[in-house]
Amino acid sequence: MHAALRRVDHRPWPLPQRRWTWRQSWCDLLFAHWPVPVGVLRPLVPEPLRIDVRDGAAWVGVVPFRMEGVMLRRLPDLPWVSAFPELNVRTYVEFGGQPGIWFFSLDATNPLAVWAARRFFSLPYHRADIDVAHRDPEVRYAARRRSGDARFQAIYRPESAPCESRPGTIEHFLTERYCLYALRRDGRLMRADVHHAPWPLQSAAADIQTNTMAFPGRPILQGAAPLLHFARRMDVIVWTPREVESPSR
Repeated sequence: MHAALRRVDHRPWPLPQRRWTWRQSWCDLLFAHWPVPVGVLRPLVPEPLRIDVRDGAAWVGVVPFRMEGVMLRRLPDLPWVSAFPELNVRTYVEFGGQPGIWFFSLDATNPLAVWAARRFFSLPYHRADIDVAHRDPEVRYAARRRSGDARFQAIYRPESAPCESRPGTIEHFLTERYCLYALRRDGRLMRADVHHAPWPLQSAAADIQTNTMAFPGRPILQGAAPLLHFARRMDVIVWTPREVESPSR
């Protein structure tokens, strides 16, 4: 049994009946979140999806981390393929009673992972050069997208012991999401289920020196200081995406 399946009672809906297809682990994550007016994001999110609101605002997350153990079910890890750094920019949405994640962009160093995620998950992945260094307890992270001038540079660290978030809290709203949504080129809206244990979140501190990965050329995240959390590791399983509804219907 995969480590992610040791706990299932916290899920907002039952596990899918079909077999999961991918496994991966997420390591040394910084969750940096900013409140953003819903009207700013509405043109950037497909209309069938409802943008989730908390404290009167939508939320945009910038999440740098490292991937490990990325592979199809039952296949072994492969050198230069199964481990690489990644950064995603996201917001939180709901469709058909299932809250999930909408990704504005994802950046990774691994060309095969970028191709596979675009091909099989319809996700907006980009090739990037990313350097990650650890000076315990700090993580030093620097990313630059290979096309354009999208960059992220930060030093971050945890500042508390791990703790599971409680339902109803902002931490729970931002992190306890068990599916992602994506739009295929033909206009079909897809949903991919994921499963993992509850997040072992820690409060965090971060010196974010550069942050143009989120909406390059648009000052959407300027102003308020971000809400920061850290997580050391999460083991995850993922199901193949399924169509939920065409936006054109």
